Amino acid sequence: MRQVYLDHAATTPLHPEVAAAIRQFLENSFGNPSSVHAFGREAKKHLEEARRKVAALIGAVPEEIIFTSGGTETDNLAVLGTAFANQRRGNHIITSSIEHHAVLDTCKFLAQNGFEVTFLPVDQNGVVSPDDVARAIRRETILISIMHANNEIGTIEPVEEIGEIAREQGIIFHTDAVQTVGHLPVDVENLRVDLLSMAAHKMYGPKGVGALYIRKRTRLTPLFHGGGQERKRRAGTENLPGIVGFGKAAEIAARDLDARRVRSQKLRDKLIQGIQQSVPDVKLNGHPARRLPNNANFCFPSVEGESLLLSLDLKGIAASTGSACSVRAFQASHVLTAIGLSPESARGTLRMTAGLANTDEDIDYVLEVLPEIVAKLRRMSPLARN
Repeated sequence: MRQVYLDHAATTPLHPEVAAAIRQFLENSFGNPSSVHAFGREAKKHLEEARRKVAALIGAVPEEIIFTSGGTETDNLAVLGTAFANQRRGNHIITSSIEHHAVLDTCKFLAQNGFEVTFLPVDQNGVVSPDDVARAIRRETILISIMHANNEIGTIEPVEEIGEIAREQGIIFHTDAVQTVGHLPVDVENLRVDLLSMAAHKMYGPKGVGALYIRKRTRLTPLFHGGGQERKRRAGTENLPGIVGFGKAAEIAARDLDARRVRSQKLRDKLIQGIQQSVPDVKLNGHPARRLPNNANFCFPSVEGESLLLSLDLKGIAASTGSACSVRAFQASHVLTAIGLSPESARGTLRMTAGLANTDEDIDYVLEVLPEIVAKLRRMSPLARN
């Protein structure tokens, strides 16, 4: 049976060059980069080389990159670290209603602990209005956190305009760029961001490692204590094999970015057009043009998403209904309800995200199998229209 992986927004396979770099490091280096002897200096060299590669991918300088355990910790460090470091200046935070739970739940935690949070709405395409951001700003506002692109529906947000507003008002601006770094051109100067979150496993690197860009002179309270690693921003011995892999993934992404984007977009467009032509009563979620180059998210009325996933899995096709990090499996996606879908429609969604190994034949196979599955599930569904 053909195997087709279309869940790259959840995680990507390890790039062969990344795997080789990690293997070589593991076989030849084991020192602690904080040690002053030769073994430690060798490890430190690998650490800083990876930092340079990650920084170069986003137009930063190496001293502005802090390595973490992944996207969730990175978002937490950005939001909590900014809030705690600036609470004497103010207690108001602005974010959107469609953020990843790593930001959304962190902001909710702060709202229960003395901070005020404005959760901005989005339009039917999932776009945050820069005007809404500007109107929400108060004298007490210390942080704006708006994601670069949504992990479920793929909508790319107007981060540049929002960053300009934040800069004019002297407010720290964070963006969760986990879904865009390595897939789209990302430059921290163009985006006007002070903090930017990344995760290696979303760009063909290893799991368990992420990074936070911190613009110079941005105040941030560390979450971890007990060591001086990462310029005293993140205590703990660095996950050096993972970081070496992250650096290699960043190097490859910088090298192949344009070709990767064009190829993914071609597969995405073929998938979207094919589904719209072959499946009746289907809705594309997210912005029709300003979306991630590999993301196709559809709502299939009268179809239950989990049944759709299981049916596709039996045919060898891996997709998802939304964020892999969500533990709310039986609740409608907060992203989909925020763009106006009913809970019933939101539960009938399918997210497919293409990657480097996918081919035209993979998409042909999905377009062959999916219409029949949807038709069968609709015939069985008590929600089906008469």
